[in-house]
Amino acid sequence: MENFIEFFAFQNPNVLYVVLGMLCINSSSALIGTFAYLRKRSLIGDAIAHSLLPGICIGFLFAGEKNIIYLLGGAFVSGWVSIFLIDYIVNHSRIKQDTAIGIVLSSFFALGIVLLTFIQKSGNGNQAGLDHFLFGQAAAITRQEIIIFFIIFLIILITVILFYRSLLLISFNPEFAASIGLPVRIFEFVLTSLTVLAIAAGIQALGVILMSALIITPAAAARLWTHQLKFLIVLAILFSVFSGVFGAYISFSKTGMPTGPWVVVILSSITIISMLIAPNRGILSRYLLKLRNSKKITDENILKAIYSHFEGNSVSENHQFTLRSLTEIRQFDTSTLNRGINRLLRKKYLLKESDELFITTAGLIESKRIVRLHRLWEQYLLKRTSIDKDHVHSGAEAIEHIITPEIEKELERELNIKGIPKEDY
Repeated sequence: MENFIEFFAFQNPNVLYVVLGMLCINSSSALIGTFAYLRKRSLIGDAIAHSLLPGICIGFLFAGEKNIIYLLGGAFVSGWVSIFLIDYIVNHSRIKQDTAIGIVLSSFFALGIVLLTFIQKSGNGNQAGLDHFLFGQAAAITRQEIIIFFIIFLIILITVILFYRSLLLISFNPEFAASIGLPVRIFEFVLTSLTVLAIAAGIQALGVILMSALIITPAAAARLWTHQLKFLIVLAILFSVFSGVFGAYISFSKTGMPTGPWVVVILSSITIISMLIAPNRGILSRYLLKLRNSKKITDENILKAIYSHFEGNSVSENHQFTLRSLTEIRQFDTSTLNRGINRLLRKKYLLKESDELFITTAGLIESKRIVRLHRLWEQYLLKRTSIDKDHVHSGAEAIEHIITPEIEKELERELNIKGIPKEDY
């Protein structure tokens, strides 16, 4: 608790610099990374991050010291050259993008290691700490760097606000954007430049190896929670900022713990949790939806079998039936049938007195609705397709459970059928 209070009181200037730096870096990366994710250029972030190292080394060689302006400038140029080479290889050869990314990424990173080794053996005393760009060192963020990171964040934020609609179109449908006269090439150039700039700013804290995670992972996690781009951007920034701040806190409270790796670990944990519990897209929610659909299909098949029983034997006055009569009409697993009967009893579609089962008026109405949808779809397939009569039943079996009232009305209008069709194929 003492560490927690000391950290979030921000009385230590070094803690304040780290937190402010992470806020700017993570917000910039998540903001521009969202568009990279939507444009399906996720691996580009990894290529850029690894390709910045030779640019950093060349910037250091020009400056003769660790001047942030030279380092960022060299990184920006190096990153842009790598993007140009990837696009050139893809457009002028049969090599696909993922292969081109692998070639450029490994080549630039290897060149960066060679230059870094050369600098370390050159005897230049100012090179101390330059190797931290490999894995990052958030604790080394200075006040001057925070100002630069904040300016980069403002540039990215203002660009996104001013050209939001255009960037939205380019991300989802570049062909349509071009057809209405948008300068797609220019906007793609701007997005790529801002991506390189955001990554170049972040390598100070996370390093070239981990920086790619900060570009893609927040957007990937946020995408599981929402379909709207504005909320997607906000969530991505929140996830990224949260991981940045608490990664810095863990590094502060546990001596020797690196900040960058902890930021990525927390961010990855958020993504994994989102994959599990996010509504609609999460593994758990999809499993529950599948389970609900399975129960719904079973219940409707039972009601359909009950209707078929009464239709073939005329409805008795007390609407009584047996489980054996249902299994003679349709093959049901015993345990599945019993669970379905219990659910229908709870829904008041069925009644049970002693060991005897009865269908209620509500149950009859529901069973007629299901049978009607099944037979309407069969009639539609016979009218509009060349499917043989012997094969329309299986198609209707799959579709009848998802036909909405709107589709039902369209089928009525198309087929000009009222009531329940008599034939079941």
